[in-house]
Amino acid sequence: MFGIGGGELFFIILVVLMLFGSDKVPEIARNLGRGMQQLKNATNEIKSEIHKSADVDGIKKSFTEIGTTDTAGEITREIEQVKQDIEDMSGPIKRQN
Repeated sequence: MFGIGGGELFFIILVVLMLFGSDKVPEIARNLGRGMQQLKNATNEIKSEIHKSADVDGIKKSFTEIGTTDTAGEITREIEQVKQDIEDMSGPIKRQN
């Protein structure tokens, strides 16, 4: 667990008990657990929104769709179309060396 041995874990628990007292430790652990759960839920919601927007915009294709057609030609055409769309939106971009 995080590269911590049994003796080190015991020492950490002892220090926490000395700093906060035995009555506060369960409350701190509960609050820490709730915070971790909220963080996990928030990241899952963000992932879900990204996947939904990718599906709605038609960005995401299944591998079977890509594999059943002329893959190299279709991908090349799609890349060229995206390049053209970006150029239409932003104008030609010149590289500075």
